[in-house]
Amino acid sequence: MSLDGKVAIVTGGDSGIGHAISVELARQGARVTVNYHRDEAAAAATVAAIDAAGGTARAIQGDVSSVADIGMLVDRTVEAYGRLDVMVNNAGMETRSSTLETTEAQFDRVIGVDLKSAFFGVQLAAKQMIEQGNGGRIINISSIHEDQPMPGNAPYCAAKGGVRMITRTAGVELAPHGITVVGVAPGAVHTPIDEATLSDPAKRKKLESAIPLGRVAEPDEIARLVAFLASDAASYGTATTYVADGGMMQASVGL
Repeated sequence: MSLDGKVAIVTGGDSGIGHAISVELARQGARVTVNYHRDEAAAAATVAAIDAAGGTARAIQGDVSSVADIGMLVDRTVEAYGRLDVMVNNAGMETRSSTLETTEAQFDRVIGVDLKSAFFGVQLAAKQMIEQGNGGRIINISSIHEDQPMPGNAPYCAAKGGVRMITRTAGVELAPHGITVVGVAPGAVHTPIDEATLSDPAKRKKLESAIPLGRVAEPDEIARLVAFLASDAASYGTATTYVADGGMMQASVGL
């Protein structure tokens, strides 16, 4: 599953799942651009962890809801490393607002970060991959809520549903160029965004009782799946989503 000689961008690569993906891709041999928006210290810590393990990485600030910033990430990565082989559209956010409560500003922000960034991340990475030849891997970090409703988080579900169809449509369109496009849909993962739930014993017990494996995932478990999908070992998968949720979507209370 070596990624030796490969070059990758991870959007939102400074924390949570993105941090774990950045570190794992580098551990497998890729040179990595760690994108961050505001937390420069966290991005620097991610790069330092990669450097300490003998990998190669650099941090680049950018707001991925801006198409110009996504283009800048691609351009600066190619300037530094000569090419782009793997694009991981990981950056995401949520407002935890319902259909009736969501404001226009909340909706626009979630769609911009979660959906628009994935669409143009796919587009601009694919253009670079086509120009340089030899195909490539594009991986969109989605959520089980691309398919499963989450009451009280309507904009997020709308965005992730869109990511699902971007993945499927672009996967078909880009296949003739040797570029695969896949999604990864985690369930509950032990990240800062879920800390409020996981730090409350009652809420954590309720969440874990809904997961057949009985626990939330660690970010490294998602990162290892992404590294596999970025490698030549996953050469025949495209236009689909790989779910990593401990069985959560298939759970049943029985009768």
